[in-house]
Amino acid sequence: MAKQYITIENVTGGDKNKVKQSLKFKTGKFVWRVKFTAPLNPSSVNNRNLYVTSSKQIPLLTNIRYDSVNNYIEIEPLEPYEKDESYLLHVTTNVKSKRGQKLPNEITIQFKV
Repeated sequence: MAKQYITIENVTGGDKNKVKQSLKFKTGKFVWRVKFTAPLNPSSVNNRNLYVTSSKQIPLLTNIRYDSVNNYIEIEPLEPYEKDESYLLHVTTNVKSKRGQKLPNEITIQFKV
């Protein structure tokens, strides 16, 4: 089994069993990929609705991309994660499907590199 390079410390607002990692190499700038079951409204995919903060609530600069063919969002940090620092990935209820449906709860994933 491959060695895990991030530690998922906590998941709120969602099912922890749905949070998986598949990392092929270690980097301080790995990209989060969040898969959705329905097509999204592209205008709701932005860095106000999906963002990463440090444990001290300091926002990390990120680039957000939406793949409408595969229904996933990628959140790429524009600065490296600090080793042994805890971070929070936030997916808010403002991310909407094309039909206007929202997530029932905000999902927050606490992780450490």
